Amino acid sequence: MLAAKFSDLITPQLGHQLHQRKLLNLGFMVMGLVAIMVALFTLAALIIHMAMSGWPRLSTWEFFTAFASRRPERAGILAAWVGSLLVISVTAIVAVPIGVAAGIYLEEYARKNWLSELIEINVTNLAGVPSIIYGLLALGVFVYEFKFGRSVLTAGCTLALLILPIVIVTTRESLRSIPQMVREAAYAVGATQWQVIWHHVLPYSIGGILTGTIIGLSRAIGETSSLITIGALTFIAFLPESPFQGKPPFVSWEWLNSPFTVMPIQMFNWVSRPNPEFQVNAAAAGTVLMTMTLLMNGLAIYLRYRLRQGIKW
Repeated sequence: MLAAKFSDLITPQLGHQLHQRKLLNLGFMVMGLVAIMVALFTLAALIIHMAMSGWPRLSTWEFFTAFASRRPERAGILAAWVGSLLVISVTAIVAVPIGVAAGIYLEEYARKNWLSELIEINVTNLAGVPSIIYGLLALGVFVYEFKFGRSVLTAGCTLALLILPIVIVTTRESLRSIPQMVREAAYAVGATQWQVIWHHVLPYSIGGILTGTIIGLSRAIGETSSLITIGALTFIAFLPESPFQGKPPFVSWEWLNSPFTVMPIQMFNWVSRPNPEFQVNAAAAGTVLMTMTLLMNGLAIYLRYRLRQGIKW
């Protein structure tokens, strides 16, 4: 009876407007689906073409265990992928603690006034600053002012600056998604503010924080312009000193001061050469870099799924 009364309220003009809106929604849905499919097919075609172009080098184990060379058939990516792992390790060690701590402070402790709003606006805008600007900043601060040199430490700190806004924003969004009743229940049994954050809010939001951090690191591992600005080398025929030693103190930090190269810079060097054989090497290195990025994004999706699986509000 209620449905019959509601249908009686729909005039022919209102029914025509509802029909137009349904058609409009259907049109936008089809356009969005077509745009997504075009983007996915284009990306898949590029990846497949790159992998097929670089397969002659990917099929040889020497490509992963050899240093760069002037002869394309002997050139490898050993220094590049080791350098990428070292630089991204320093980036994570620097960016994650600072970014998470800043996000917790801004979301849980900072008073809502003009200063906190100004910081929030600047952090959000910094996420869109071109990476070469961070390179120029790092060149002046880390290389010339702090005397770090053109080293792994400088590169890691530069990329940490690049992803720091992403980590802060992601941390704040993850903390904000926790229902207020969780905090109120903890306060009701006498917990302090830090105990509420450490024992209740942070464990529930760790999935979102990890996801944002890994996605930020996957962006950093493909950065080129900022590292070229600070003076990364394009030809290295040695590896940094091992962080572990056979005699006390068993740990060495000399690798932080070593020159470095990374996968994107190695690709840039090969692409700029006229010999077509180097283009094959560049395609192979690009496939390896794309695989590393997709694996990191896949890990982020898996962790997000696993950590949210047991949470029910």
